[in-house]
Amino acid sequence: MKRALLFFLWILSFQSFAQQKSSKKIYSFVTADKTDLRLSPSQTMQLAPFGQPLETQPCIFIDTSKTFQTIVGIGGALTDAAAETFAKLKPKEQKELLQAYYDKEKGIGYSIARTHINSCDFSSHSYSYVADNDTALKTFNVKPDLTYRIPFIKQAIAAAGGKLTLFVSPWSPPAWMKTNNNMLHGGMLSPAFYQSWANYYVKFIKVYESLGIPIWGLTVQNEPMATQTWESCVYTADDERNFVKKYLGPTLAKNKLGNKKLMVWDHNRDLLYQQASTILQDKDAAKYIWGVAFHWYENWTGDYMFDNVKRVKDAFPATNIMLTEACLYPFNWDSLSNWKWGELYGKNMINDFNNGAVGWTDWNILLDETGGPNHVKNFCFAPVHANLKDGSLHFMNSYYYIGHFSKYIKPGAKRINVSSSRAQLLATGFKNTDGKIAIVVMNTSNNKIDFHLWINGNAAPAIALPHSIATYLIE
Repeated sequence: MKRALLFFLWILSFQSFAQQKSSKKIYSFVTADKTDLRLSPSQTMQLAPFGQPLETQPCIFIDTSKTFQTIVGIGGALTDAAAETFAKLKPKEQKELLQAYYDKEKGIGYSIARTHINSCDFSSHSYSYVADNDTALKTFNVKPDLTYRIPFIKQAIAAAGGKLTLFVSPWSPPAWMKTNNNMLHGGMLSPAFYQSWANYYVKFIKVYESLGIPIWGLTVQNEPMATQTWESCVYTADDERNFVKKYLGPTLAKNKLGNKKLMVWDHNRDLLYQQASTILQDKDAAKYIWGVAFHWYENWTGDYMFDNVKRVKDAFPATNIMLTEACLYPFNWDSLSNWKWGELYGKNMINDFNNGAVGWTDWNILLDETGGPNHVKNFCFAPVHANLKDGSLHFMNSYYYIGHFSKYIKPGAKRINVSSSRAQLLATGFKNTDGKIAIVVMNTSNNKIDFHLWINGNAAPAIALPHSIATYLIE
């Protein structure tokens, strides 16, 4: 009798396991070189008992019990150049672009955006919002933004369902506030104008919000260690720390804007740790800082230096780290379809997320057929280009590579532990708030690779096409 009862219980347990196993479906979506696959539905798989894999069996190992950073969002910048190009499109193409970026079902579901305070290189001309020597900012007016940029941002917010996490960055203070008396070519913020410049951020945020554009956060300065031919301003780590501690942080707090997410650095990974540690080790500065922003450009190093992201996260675990700018350059229309562009995005996004990034923001979401407009001819690629000669839109493969993350990894998702047994397969993974698991796998090799998605002794067979990226959704 006892043996019969045990057998009966075993049968029930087996049936329960079988039902659980059969309900654990995995849906895949693929983009691959030399194919028509672009975020295309592919294999539907199921987990089955697999046990210990052999060294000869490539696997992506998924451990949902270990969670890390929470994702803020993925998106791109809404610049003057993007807005002006957008305004020159016909309504049909405008709708197509907004849907492609912001629709969660038909597009890739961008959830975060960046825009600039004053002009930047991707503006048709240089400008600020105040008259010369107006330290009290009585003449402050965002009129230069009203023609293209503000209407564009509002349309993007609407296309995203009424909510878009928007942060802002200055490229340069007004010329008269700087040591070189020029918005271009570097220079530094004159100490006499520290308070006026801190007040400037407050003015900008309050005016934009009065126009119906909520501001989630801000960075102190775009690329503070670069003297550019375009709008730029140099801050050493000590300068930025002192400006935040004594001026910008207290001014935001005094004006009831202390809830805005303030980020420092906003430049490349090479100096990331030195800058972050110098600022964050000062408790009086750190109390105002939500995060450290960084860019992806190689700079002088010839390498992407992903480990520096992890070094900051390990040293300052309570501080958020976010990529705030990435683009490809110099622009060349004839290489628009080069597959390497998308792979650079995939490589960077996987590594940045695996090293602790909470968000990833591309640069211009749209540019014209020249890689502009840009008032200093610093022309670049964007994931989507408009040929204004015929009004057509051209989607680079980088758009689809970014989409493998932004479409399936939602704000609020937590990164989980994902590891690969093959160097050719790069991978990362997240658990969304609805419980669904999103795993991104990128094959950088010339060969098709058969592998398994492995979870707790169960696995599902998958195929990584040559030079491809795939997202696997696990229910």
